[in-house]
Amino acid sequence: MATSVASALNWWARTKGDQPAVVLGEDQLTYRELRNWSGRVARRLVESGVRPGDRVGVLGGNSLDWTAAAYGVIKAGAVLVPLNPRLVPVELHKLIEESGATAVLAEATREAALKEVAELGARFAVTGFDAVADLRVGAGDEDFRLDREPDEPVAILFTSGSTGLSKGVICTNRTLLDIVFEASLVEEGLRPGARSLLLLPLCFTPGLVWGLVMSTVLGGTLVVEPDLNPSRAVRRLDEFKIQVIFGVPLIFEALARAPEFAGADLSQLRTAVVGGAAVPMPLLAAWAEKGVALRQIYGMTEVGGIATATWPSEAGGHPSSCGSGSVFTDLKVVRADGTECPPGEAGEILMRGPGMTVGYWEDPDSTALALRDGWLHSGDLGVRDAQGRLTFVDRMKDLIISGGINISPVEIEAVIGRHPGVSEVAVIAASDERFGETPAAIVSVTGSASGSDTEPVSVAELIRTCRAQLADYKVPRYVVLREEPLPRLPSGKISKRAVRDEYPDVTARFEKIS
Repeated sequence: MATSVASALNWWARTKGDQPAVVLGEDQLTYRELRNWSGRVARRLVESGVRPGDRVGVLGGNSLDWTAAAYGVIKAGAVLVPLNPRLVPVELHKLIEESGATAVLAEATREAALKEVAELGARFAVTGFDAVADLRVGAGDEDFRLDREPDEPVAILFTSGSTGLSKGVICTNRTLLDIVFEASLVEEGLRPGARSLLLLPLCFTPGLVWGLVMSTVLGGTLVVEPDLNPSRAVRRLDEFKIQVIFGVPLIFEALARAPEFAGADLSQLRTAVVGGAAVPMPLLAAWAEKGVALRQIYGMTEVGGIATATWPSEAGGHPSSCGSGSVFTDLKVVRADGTECPPGEAGEILMRGPGMTVGYWEDPDSTALALRDGWLHSGDLGVRDAQGRLTFVDRMKDLIISGGINISPVEIEAVIGRHPGVSEVAVIAASDERFGETPAAIVSVTGSASGSDTEPVSVAELIRTCRAQLADYKVPRYVVLREEPLPRLPSGKISKRAVRDEYPDVTARFEKIS
């Protein structure tokens, strides 16, 4: 069946085989080299006993080996299971067991962890990246591939688990290609031959779907960074005349602080989207000064990562909105009874579109809860204006209910986050005898977003700021100042779960503010 990501890779290898497909450091793979290398990996997997539909994990950091291994799994007709290299053995065991992976391709530094996973009871074969590397060079062209039907699973992407247990989101060739098609209709930077910069892990949705798959299907060049080095990344933007970049606010803040940012030529940048956390207004302004409209997105793994983005012409006038859907992707905001909310009223965000998952891997209960009547129920709160523009409000499960009143932590975080000297903030629920719950703010004061020197932050100042901008019941009754950054998920988002785990006794350890 020609409708596949692998067939796109083969086409570009035939028509422009010498063009760089993936660049990492001083090394690169042309389309011909990527096709041949991944074909050899696929053949070796099949010869080792991997069968169509088998799940095969790939475990490692960003590398050319990773790209060849991932495409090798897909071309073998297997289901790719990207594994986060930062997970500990117990976590890896859970994902390998839940996916039913029968084999894992892994970089050398992670093979010891996989031995511990095996000791926990999982049964799977391990192939090191050294064996993958040995297949990079071979005689003649190698287009070995076993195509799957367009609607059969081709990858399982486990969610970050920021609000609970992770779930395996199923991707098919059809959903992946539809994501690329829709994006190419609306994003000026995502055209055939596009040059993209990836500053996120390949093993997550942005890296795999919007990085590797998007670039390959469009016949573009993906410049991958092994880690976040802001100065080097800015030089890459300039050197390769990058047209597409995406990431969380933390990444764009780091690049804006790099010494090279002021003199960098970003005139070729056409698509710059940011999501995963609230975006500070000074950050938008810093990129706007370089002629780049940094646009907010809303989405989740279940819709391929991005469901909607602020339209470029509205980026300046509506910086906090996330757009109003896309060509084939619809949004709506509903009440608990399923009726649609009028403009200005917050409710659950629902989505439907071509990139929507067909379900969670071997989890019919979660699938039935999330996919209802053709819509994906996000579990997020949002509000739309009269023109249909969506603004993300909060995770529904993150709401603080104080005296029967719903309080959005994001609203409080936005107020505190604007205070000079505050680097980042997470607001969590603290127990309260009278009201049940009350807000507690965990504040990192390692420096301002701009990196400028500021006066020390005090609890009293933050409370005065909150009282001036928030209703009394929203003002935190506990404020914790810390110099260390807040814990984050590998995707770059602040891990609310880790923050809660670190401060389960916030009411006992810190003084309540009256």
